[in-house]
Amino acid sequence: MSDSPDKRSNEWRAILHVQARVAVLFVPVVASLLIIAALAGNERKAVPDVDRTVTGSVR
Repeated sequence: MSDSPDKRSNEWRAILHVQARVAVLFVPVVASLLIIAALAGNERKAVPDVDRTVTGSVR
Protein backbone atom coordinates (compact mmCIF):
# COMPACT_ATOMS: atom_id res chain seq x y z
CA MET A 1 0.00 0.00 0.00
CA SER A 2 1.43 3.30 -1.06
CA ASP A 3 -1.18 5.40 0.75
CA SER A 4 0.07 6.65 4.03
CA PRO A 5 -2.35 7.16 6.93
CA ASP A 6 -1.52 10.86 6.84
CA LYS A 7 -2.59 11.16 3.20
CA ARG A 8 -5.86 9.29 3.84
CA SER A 9 -6.57 11.54 6.80
CA ASN A 10 -6.09 14.61 4.63
CA GLU A 11 -8.41 13.17 1.97
CA TRP A 12 -11.15 12.54 4.53
CA ARG A 13 -10.64 16.02 5.93
CA ALA A 14 -11.02 17.51 2.45
CA ILE A 15 -14.18 15.48 1.81
CA LEU A 16 -15.71 16.59 5.10
CA HIS A 17 -14.74 20.18 4.33
CA VAL A 18 -16.60 20.06 1.00
CA GLN A 19 -19.64 18.47 2.65
CA ALA A 20 -19.66 21.19 5.31
CA ARG A 21 -19.55 23.91 2.66
CA VAL A 22 -22.45 22.31 0.77
CA ALA A 23 -24.44 21.97 4.01
CA VAL A 24 -23.90 25.65 4.77
CA LEU A 25 -25.38 26.51 1.38
CA PHE A 26 -28.52 24.46 2.09
CA VAL A 27 -29.16 25.69 5.63
CA PRO A 28 -30.81 28.99 4.56
CA VAL A 29 -32.92 27.18 1.96
CA VAL A 30 -34.19 24.62 4.46
CA ALA A 31 -34.76 27.29 7.11
CA SER A 32 -36.79 29.45 4.75
CA LEU A 33 -38.90 26.47 3.66
CA LEU A 34 -39.61 25.63 7.30
CA ILE A 35 -40.66 29.21 7.98
CA ILE A 36 -42.95 29.23 4.94
CA ALA A 37 -44.48 25.90 5.98
CA ALA A 38 -45.04 27.17 9.53
CA LEU A 39 -46.70 30.35 8.32
CA ALA A 40 -48.88 28.48 5.83
CA GLY A 41 -49.91 25.93 8.45
CA ASN A 42 -51.02 28.57 10.92
CA GLU A 43 -53.77 29.88 8.66
CA ARG A 44 -56.80 28.43 10.44
CA LYS A 45 -60.36 29.45 9.82
CA ALA A 46 -62.63 30.31 12.68
CA VAL A 47 -65.92 28.55 13.22
CA PRO A 48 -67.79 28.74 9.93
CA ASP A 49 -70.43 31.39 9.75
CA VAL A 50 -73.89 29.98 10.25
CA ASP A 51 -76.71 31.43 8.21
CA ARG A 52 -79.31 32.03 10.91
CA THR A 53 -82.05 32.55 8.32
CA VAL A 54 -81.99 28.89 7.29
CA THR A 55 -83.81 26.51 9.58
CA GLY A 56 -82.73 22.95 10.25
CA SER A 57 -85.54 21.49 8.17
CA VAL A 58 -84.58 23.41 5.02
CA ARG A 59 -80.90 22.49 4.97
